[in-house]
Amino acid sequence: MLVLAGLLGSCAGPGLSRFESVLAANDSATVALGQWCQTRGIAKPPVIRALADRTAQASASPDIRAALGVRDDEAVAYRHVRLACGGTVLSVAHNWYVPARLTSEMNRTLETSDTPFGKVVSPLGFRRERLAAQRGAMVECPTGTVLSHRAMLKLADARVISLVVECYTRANISRARG
Repeated sequence: MLVLAGLLGSCAGPGLSRFESVLAANDSATVALGQWCQTRGIAKPPVIRALADRTAQASASPDIRAALGVRDDEAVAYRHVRLACGGTVLSVAHNWYVPARLTSEMNRTLETSDTPFGKVVSPLGFRRERLAAQRGAMVECPTGTVLSHRAMLKLADARVISLVVECYTRANISRARG
């Protein structure tokens, strides 16, 4: 189910609409942000890094556990990152994922590196199912968010590996660099 809500007034121009189109065309937000970073000339090279807050903790609520399809005794990990291209933060993301559905190497990479989740798990061939999109900030997002998404990443067998809330920053629709 896709829910579209909220309006941003001055932010609801062609820049935000183009950005939404790039996101919609990709299963991976990491890939979409890389394309956007390159197109907009935000940084060279247009490499997306996940600046992880290793101290952040957020337990999986019953709703999150239900969305992930895990029992109460199954582990759910949480990763809070700022996705940046060069020195520009494009997204703040909250990601609850099921470590048992990833390889041990993928889990190690997520725990120790600045590699974005989408890039780490890309060998699994996941598909993205957007649950909600909102212009402006969802409750989990910081002030100044221009676009919010809630999505699940699913394997070919329909098992969910991740529930993510993405909070896209105003930097995505700021004037393109020269």
